[in-house]
Amino acid sequence: MTSTKSKILALLEGNRGQALSGSDIAKKLHLSRSAVWKSIEELRKEGYDIQATTNKGYSLSESSDILSAEGLLLWAQNPTITRDKIHVFKSIGSTNQEAKKMAVGGAGQGTIVLAEEQTEGRGRLGRSFFSPMGTGVYMSIVLRPRGTAEEAALTTTAAAVAVCRALYKVLEIEAGIKWVNDIFVGERKVCGILTEAMSDIQTGVVETLILGIGINVTTEHFPEEIKNTAGSLLPAQCSVSRNRLAAAILDELFKLLPHLGSQELMDEYRARSFITGKWITVHRGDENYEAKALDIDSKGALIIEKTDGSRETLRSGEVTIRPRCS
Repeated sequence: MTSTKSKILALLEGNRGQALSGSDIAKKLHLSRSAVWKSIEELRKEGYDIQATTNKGYSLSESSDILSAEGLLLWAQNPTITRDKIHVFKSIGSTNQEAKKMAVGGAGQGTIVLAEEQTEGRGRLGRSFFSPMGTGVYMSIVLRPRGTAEEAALTTTAAAVAVCRALYKVLEIEAGIKWVNDIFVGERKVCGILTEAMSDIQTGVVETLILGIGINVTTEHFPEEIKNTAGSLLPAQCSVSRNRLAAAILDELFKLLPHLGSQELMDEYRARSFITGKWITVHRGDENYEAKALDIDSKGALIIEKTDGSRETLRSGEVTIRPRCS
């Protein structure tokens, strides 16, 4: 059942910047004036910038930017995105870990976990993902594909394209994809994608995918080890609706998921990739070697040519772009 506070927040989000009198809110939602006042105070304590003007009423500031199910639903267009599937946390260890717990507990397709902050944010290969309070979109989605691991890998491909589409749709920012899961604006990484599979041991069928997406929206002061490579979409002082950005990503993702591996999706992924034709260093375990990125195949794997002229298809691993060694 939707709480009184949630109903009031949805109303304020839908009328952002406009004053609504306490009596009008009470009448529309069939509440008492005291219930309205109590919920407004609770929302203020949670950080919402709700202004009260004599003889006019309450209004949610245009600059207020807190992730919420109500704020996300205001922008989301896909009908599968519903209030009961959205779980928002102020601070959490990892959205992927929370989504895994929910999946084990029976959470269905399209369950969404969002957080204002991750204290144990995770990237690929066990790396941490810097996730400070209130400056990014940290989100995980539970998917139930019941397919093969190869098919599941294409979900990362779809997610990368979805993020690029959403960045242009909401912010008119053109982004590029560095195989396999990093989104760059210019020469800075602004987004990482982590897809984790949960399989049936006996059949090998992938029953659940946890798709994690972390975006630096207005993040600054990165840790020393990533400050030369990480970047943000916007300067810290810029105002942007992270709810709108999250909704746009989800809309594009759910639009693409039925078409994994399609010619159109792979063509768009290749067009947005900036690694093709470049010299790279491939990192696989303790092995590092130089190669040239030639193409991306229909399954999202990277086709490379080694310095000895032999070719290889990479379905996993890590690569960095570099000038060819003399």
